[in-house]
Amino acid sequence: MRSDNVTKGVERAPNRSLFYALGYTKEELERPLIGVVCSQNEIVPGHMNLDKIAEAVKAGIRMAGGTPIEFPAIAVCDGIAMGHVGMKYSLVTRELIADSTEAMALAHQFDGLVMIPNCDKNVPGLLMAAARVNIPTIFVSGGPMMAGTMNDGRRTCLSHMFEAVGSYYAGKLDEAGLEEYENNACPTCGSCSGMYTANSMNCLTEAIGMGLRGNGTIPAVHSARLRLAKHAGMQIMELVKRDIKPRDIMTEAAFHNAETIDMALGCSTNTMLHLPAIAHECGIELSFDMANEISSKTPNLCHLAPAGDTFMEDLDRAGGVYAVMAELAQAGLLDTSGITCTGKTIAENLDGVVNRDPEIIRPLDNPYSKTGGIAVLKGNLAPDGCVVKQSAVAPEMMVHEGPARVFDCEDDAIQAIYAGKIVAGDVVVIRYEGPKGGPGMREMLNPTSAIAGMGLDKDVALITDGRFSGATRGASIGHVSPEAASGGPIGLVEEGDHIAIDIPNHSITLKVSDEELSARKAKWVCPEPRIKTGYLARYAKMVSSADRGAILE
Repeated sequence: MRSDNVTKGVERAPNRSLFYALGYTKEELERPLIGVVCSQNEIVPGHMNLDKIAEAVKAGIRMAGGTPIEFPAIAVCDGIAMGHVGMKYSLVTRELIADSTEAMALAHQFDGLVMIPNCDKNVPGLLMAAARVNIPTIFVSGGPMMAGTMNDGRRTCLSHMFEAVGSYYAGKLDEAGLEEYENNACPTCGSCSGMYTANSMNCLTEAIGMGLRGNGTIPAVHSARLRLAKHAGMQIMELVKRDIKPRDIMTEAAFHNAETIDMALGCSTNTMLHLPAIAHECGIELSFDMANEISSKTPNLCHLAPAGDTFMEDLDRAGGVYAVMAELAQAGLLDTSGITCTGKTIAENLDGVVNRDPEIIRPLDNPYSKTGGIAVLKGNLAPDGCVVKQSAVAPEMMVHEGPARVFDCEDDAIQAIYAGKIVAGDVVVIRYEGPKGGPGMREMLNPTSAIAGMGLDKDVALITDGRFSGATRGASIGHVSPEAASGGPIGLVEEGDHIAIDIPNHSITLKVSDEELSARKAKWVCPEPRIKTGYLARYAKMVSSADRGAILE
């Protein structure tokens, strides 16, 4: 066993004495040592219950003959970090989580790992660590939050809460109405209840083969979540016994499956940052352009919030991720030969799986659209590409042209939106918010929600080299690459320039001549970095562009 390096032989007597100091017995040290990486904390609603999940995992490990050893991973609540300097620290934690988990796992020579994440960056961060460390690993998340219920019986969620702020500023909602949303949007622990980034990544963990069935969808407050955790604890022992490792599971075919399922589910655009970053750790390069190729043949089968009025609990009731996979497999859209953390192939996992609600998971002959949930656009404004969640765009905004309203940071844009300075037809451009320029590539949920809450989501587009929350809807186009701080054309846009967006044809065009753009480029000077010290300053020096997953180089 790998743990023999710290438990066996005369020369390891000092190491054993330190285990004994921790209260471990000789018998426990003779069993496989399983690291339990738990992101529990008291600041993230999706993580407040993870201590219970960890205890269930450890029970499962002990039942199957292993010795569980828990250590922590950090996590940021994107909702609490939203709209201020804290959001600069969200995406960057992905690398901190991957690095620190790698260090802990290899320093202590665990035989296997059980990862217990739940929210936006620690799911991909731990998947990156799993690929990097490459010892038997299984994931079990904390589960999604239940949807809230308003006084009139309507269901609600966090994206409605953010949009309510825009409605308040537009005079469409009074303080009592705002407070009603505030008290009902997030009624339980768990990752927020729509197909936002956290739930997208937990579903894709299941789809890629690293989590058991139900990992992405069983609600946090359901006891089935604890049973799932116990089964994950038992199953890691089988993976250790058979030496099935993450890179055996996360193959190139598995990533293409994940992108296909992403398109069918209508996942967050943040998956277009995280899947390439995870693949990179596996030695696989995922092309940004692959998204359109996969989308062109993958129907969008689900419209969970913010795209529609259904929630994660509905997807779970309908059969969850496996039911979506079964629909896709019937059409030959998935490679079902790959091994998964169950120890079985995808085909074996899907045997007997049925879609229990064709209104929640539409069948292939009645999709929401014939193409997938995400599109990559290219053009002279984004030569290396940009991303839009097309499943959450109103039909009338799929093609749009309007004058640019240019802002060099999110804060200035949100002030203008709340002040009523953005009008129908405008194209809001927010730049210098990319991985390097931000630094940290902030999510733009506040401005997109304000636009939607004011009733302008069918009239106004927003373009940024930053990124969007999975809760964003409307013609919100992010990840513009190259970013402004790297000299990208988005840094050359001037107030009033016309921008044409054509999502069906995957194009985005700044209607300015090449000669004029060259003249502007000659005069362009990169602004001074906003942050010059600490982790963010180091991050800005090493981070790649968004089209490559914002990985550190």
